[in-house]
Amino acid sequence: MFGNRVTLFKLLGFEVRLDSSWIVLAVLITWSLAKGIFPAYYEGMPAANYWAMGVAGAVGLFLSIILHELSHSLVARRFGIPMRGITLFIFGGVAEMSEEPPSAKAEFLTAVIGPVSSLLTAAAFYGLLRAGESAGWPPAVNGVLFYLVWVNVILALFNLLPAFPLDGGRVFRSALWLWKKDLRWATMISSRVGSAFGIVFIALGLWEIIEGNFIGGLWQAMIGLFLRGAARSSYRQVLTRDVLAGLRVSRFMTPDPVVIPPDITLQAFVEEYLYRTHHQIYPVVRAGELAGCLTVRSLRDVPRADWPRRTVGEVAARCDAATVIGPDTDALATLALMNETGNSRLLVVENGRLAGIVTLKDLMEVLALRMEMEGEK
Repeated sequence: MFGNRVTLFKLLGFEVRLDSSWIVLAVLITWSLAKGIFPAYYEGMPAANYWAMGVAGAVGLFLSIILHELSHSLVARRFGIPMRGITLFIFGGVAEMSEEPPSAKAEFLTAVIGPVSSLLTAAAFYGLLRAGESAGWPPAVNGVLFYLVWVNVILALFNLLPAFPLDGGRVFRSALWLWKKDLRWATMISSRVGSAFGIVFIALGLWEIIEGNFIGGLWQAMIGLFLRGAARSSYRQVLTRDVLAGLRVSRFMTPDPVVIPPDITLQAFVEEYLYRTHHQIYPVVRAGELAGCLTVRSLRDVPRADWPRRTVGEVAARCDAATVIGPDTDALATLALMNETGNSRLLVVENGRLAGIVTLKDLMEVLALRMEMEGEK
């Protein structure tokens, strides 16, 4: 879902990160406020005032979204759901959960607290607005406060749509889950509803474009595409967890992988191994023991002229937790590690000896096979 991200700060133990796509949203909001909304409602101000109001409005929305996602994170933590943090991106923000909620009750409370927090934030800004009006604060300040009241109300109402994975869609899923006691089925139904909402948004956006509102229509269509993609992706994640749960990697790893002796030169490694097998990481084995890991990336740190005299053992790095797992590691934990590190090949090590290698392709093949056996209900 996300591209380049930077960590801004920690809030109550949660990392708040900013995706590069958020910059697009911040610019669009600031521009629309400064050039459209505020000049239309508060006439006669200098242009600098409108731009200052636009920046303040964007910052206020930034804080409002953080509070919305923080409320999700706090309730999720209360139910023991691991949280990876809060990420702001072009379509708002998301509290990243590492696991599904443990129960329908946890799902409901974790979801519904988001719109509730937005309404409480709207009430807080409304209180400031009334205080500002009574105290005679400048119209520019009250204008920003008025905008933040309504933007939080809109944020709450939009998230209450029963379009999974929006908050309303998660509330809908919790009701289905409570009814049928089947998370997979509940996710399938709610994701289909969410996908349908996405199609509606896309259609409305295209209609707006035809009617001449290009920017508004394009934005609406993009939201529809996001909703449709997120709904389908969420169901695939639940399906993957359901199908791979309880599988150990020892059952589908490759037990006799290609290994590299530490005493050959880098030139020999490239010609005899890399050009034939095209892997990103290779185990270096000495006398049956895992001695290190050699990656294609590490070759770039050695001048090509030195390849004929430098050995694999000199260049290989120590294998770490990002590249090594045990044979009893759960398939879901293995997949999560691959997603987190970007390594599509992991070494399976037992008592210091290489037991095998597991790849992302292996996991996907097992997933496809089990889904075909069980049926995608």
